[in-house]
Amino acid sequence: MIPTYIVLGVALLFLLVSSLKSFGINQEYQRGVLFRLGRLGPMKGPGWYWLIPYVDRVVRVDMRTITYQLETQETITRDGVAVRVNAVLWFRADSAVHVVTSVENWMSATVQAAETALRDAIGQSELDQMLKDRLSINKRMQDLLREASMKWGVEVDSVEIKDVDIPEQMQRAIAKEAEAIREKRARIIRAEGEQEAATKLSQAADTISASPGALELRRLQTLTEIGVEHNSTIIAMLPVELVHAARKIAGLPAAETEAG
Repeated sequence: MIPTYIVLGVALLFLLVSSLKSFGINQEYQRGVLFRLGRLGPMKGPGWYWLIPYVDRVVRVDMRTITYQLETQETITRDGVAVRVNAVLWFRADSAVHVVTSVENWMSATVQAAETALRDAIGQSELDQMLKDRLSINKRMQDLLREASMKWGVEVDSVEIKDVDIPEQMQRAIAKEAEAIREKRARIIRAEGEQEAATKLSQAADTISASPGALELRRLQTLTEIGVEHNSTIIAMLPVELVHAARKIAGLPAAETEAG
């Protein structure tokens, strides 16, 4: 016959275990999905809640946003360039019931779907677009991923390309293309400057030609500037008109234009 104290000890142990299983505590960022005899019950929110021991089972779901760095994917762009790309994914459980009842492992499923969406988005894009317009590729990946994740109760906040690794030969080709574009831009700017300068000079020539003495004044000013800057002796020929005018003022006869 079993001693009474052993029976009482077993009973007390059973009551203790049952009491521990009769309640649960969830953090503010957790939700509990209740199963009562295998059937879905009401969801348990944050804080303290009652359970029926050995009848109820609760699966806790973390509702916080999860940051996950996707593994590097080797794929080919639409224009046939092999690239290595990795991305960062931000996602969270939007419906605790769906992430438990719709998919076995909602985190792993979301990551696998994100890697597939990354390869699909890169395969539909050209290399230039991938290097210059990542926002459109990120949006395309997010749209592809949401199609799969929404039915699991998962909300994808964002997915963004982090690093793009292209072959060294392609890097040299891109560098040469960029250098050619810069050289073209420099030549266009230089040509536009020369054209503008020629237009200004033409306008100045028209203005000077409208006044007979303007050209001579400009000539004298230029001689003065040269003398100040270079400190040199300058020999300049005076125009014939000035010589004739000076002779008339002095009362001297005009010089003969031809000898003998």
